[in-house]
Amino acid sequence: MTADRTVTETIAATETATIVADIAVVGGGLAGSLAAAVLARAGHRVALIDKRAIYPDEFRVEKIGGHQLEILRRLGFIGGLESVGCPYDRVLNIREGKVVDVSVGRAYGLPYADLVAMARRQMPDPCSLIVDEVTAVRSSDDVQHLELASGRRVNARLVVLATGMAGALGYKLGIRRRVLAERHSVSFGFTIARRDGAPFDFEALTCYGERTADGIDYLSLFPVPGGMRANLFMFRDPTDPVMRDLRRETEATVLRLLPGLQPYLGDFRVTDRIQNWVMDLSVVEGHLQAGVVLIGDAFQTNCPAAGTGVARLLTDVERLCTEYAPRWLMTEGMGREKISEFYADRDKVASDQHSLKMARFRQALTSRDDIRWDVRRRLHFLRRSITHRVDQMRPGWLAHVRTALRA
Repeated sequence: MTADRTVTETIAATETATIVADIAVVGGGLAGSLAAAVLARAGHRVALIDKRAIYPDEFRVEKIGGHQLEILRRLGFIGGLESVGCPYDRVLNIREGKVVDVSVGRAYGLPYADLVAMARRQMPDPCSLIVDEVTAVRSSDDVQHLELASGRRVNARLVVLATGMAGALGYKLGIRRRVLAERHSVSFGFTIARRDGAPFDFEALTCYGERTADGIDYLSLFPVPGGMRANLFMFRDPTDPVMRDLRRETEATVLRLLPGLQPYLGDFRVTDRIQNWVMDLSVVEGHLQAGVVLIGDAFQTNCPAAGTGVARLLTDVERLCTEYAPRWLMTEGMGREKISEFYADRDKVASDQHSLKMARFRQALTSRDDIRWDVRRRLHFLRRSITHRVDQMRPGWLAHVRTALRA
């Protein structure tokens, strides 16, 4: 990370040459900011180090729902999320212009930068944020030493790397990233509105791809404070000419690829810049080191279409910051045997494995054109459609079945 000198340093307490903390969190995106807030609220001395005082607008997490809300509630962030997110409760799911089913359940849409800012505001002491760049980490079984670009140092018992896919600092520690699937998926983000200014006829909508050759998993439309946000997820070569078409002629290209959308969108336009993201599936190796632990994308990346990234991140934060880090700090030392407990945690391992499994499943369900997957795809949507129709005839039936299965 390179320190952003265009922002004002707000950390008056960090003018000293050496800063002492229990835990140093490197990387102030969602994972790092949430982790720092949880740990600081528990009474630990935390230094959150990031190059930016205000996190920029990036195309990352833009909606939160389902099991993710349960974890945020347990961690004490649900009130903060409600204050910045745009709530919605029903998602109309369509394919080839026909309704597949309707998803019911509270969710929130919001810009990633607002989500990060919310997490940072939960820190009891704003001075815990150090706007600087970590240039080196010297780890040991006892105290970890971080050198900053400003010349200052941070000494901490534990270092949490939440640097996302930026691997420079990890590389210096001997941590390597192994790519499991290069250019696994492509995502686009943009905001839309009707040209006549009228609202859309749906609260939120998901439109699934119609042809395997197009490589489209789905287009998700959901409200955010600034309008109706669109997230398009594809399994297609990023160099394909259609990617250029999506950037230059977004409205026409979206309707060409998903013609069943036209009756639902009407005459619409894109109201902001098109954001694009190409994702590799990867995991790290050489990460089991004394005094240093990796969370979120710093440990393993996810397929955005699978929707498992936030759940993985939240699982990492919850298990590390409520179970392991507080217990580690109660005894001397911070050797590999302690760090290994987190990486072997049952919930974390299950979440990591589920994320990779869903990434491969979404790609196969979207793109595989052999008979086996063609049949499986048809059955997948047919089962959803039949379940939806039965639930319409007998409202509450599906909820009762799910409750019985969980019992």
